[in-house]
Amino acid sequence: AALPLFIWMGEILFRTKLSEEMFEGLRPWLNRVPGRLMHTTILGCGVFGSVSGSSAATCATIAKVALPELKRRGYNEKLAIGSLATAGTLGILIPPSITMVVYAVAADASIIRIFLAGFLPGFLLMLLFSGYIGWWSLRHPDQVPPADPPTTFREKIRLSGNLIPCALLIVFIVWVLVAGWATATECAAFGVLGSLAIAAYGRSLTWQNFKDGIMGATRTSCMIMFILAGAAFLTKTMAFTGIPRELAEWVDSMHLSPYALIGALVVVYLVLGTALDGISMIVLTSAVVLPMIQKAGFDLVWFGIFVVLLVEIAEVTPP
Repeated sequence: AALPLFIWMGEILFRTKLSEEMFEGLRPWLNRVPGRLMHTTILGCGVFGSVSGSSAATCATIAKVALPELKRRGYNEKLAIGSLATAGTLGILIPPSITMVVYAVAADASIIRIFLAGFLPGFLLMLLFSGYIGWWSLRHPDQVPPADPPTTFREKIRLSGNLIPCALLIVFIVWVLVAGWATATECAAFGVLGSLAIAAYGRSLTWQNFKDGIMGATRTSCMIMFILAGAAFLTKTMAFTGIPRELAEWVDSMHLSPYALIGALVVVYLVLGTALDGISMIVLTSAVVLPMIQKAGFDLVWFGIFVVLLVEIAEVTPP
């Protein structure tokens, strides 16, 4: 239920011009940064990923808000889509994350410790993604829109007023989730109600864009559900063949040194990632892989974050 609700929230922000106002508020502050507004995809995915706990919801929602606006302003479409696809996976690394919970249960490890361990790698990845956007923009200045004329500090503050409604909504959603007052699904419902209220207050909500938002959210949700259904069917097939378990047992039979074992597991998980979703990868291999990791002397919390990073890579590989 959280997935279609978060997607509907993104549709409301996109169709009622709230996203345009949000980008207008950020524009003067990012004017001198290489890549400028392209960094908003990374920041948006990081913040939203911490709320939704789902890569699919993060990617679909932020893409709906950011991609049309970036294309309209003349930013490189390939870089925009690539940054959304990769930063969208932050939903499973920055807590709370369903994938982390599944790993913690499989490994009999502390969920809180694994959640806490995810913050620093999550922020590091956000910095690396933003760093790459900055480097790419310096290498290809012709593919980045020219900088806007300098604005005064007073003008920046005035334009930043556009950020307040959406910023308050995001802060509220994160706050009720962290305080334990609401589940991810309830947070998604709050997000929809909040975005509708903000759009109505700003007089940009009409009956037509309300209907268009519902239809757009339905189409996107159905598309994602069909992809997930196909992945679930493939997962069942792979489980019956026993290929994931056999791959893990084959690595175990090689009696590798600790670091060679990690290297082999990287290859195994990347191969499995082309055919399985992240949770299935963990569930189908944990019985064989976790005893190997413990025997090699690695910490299970560290390995949990390592596996989540590999799952993120697997999420980006087609399909």
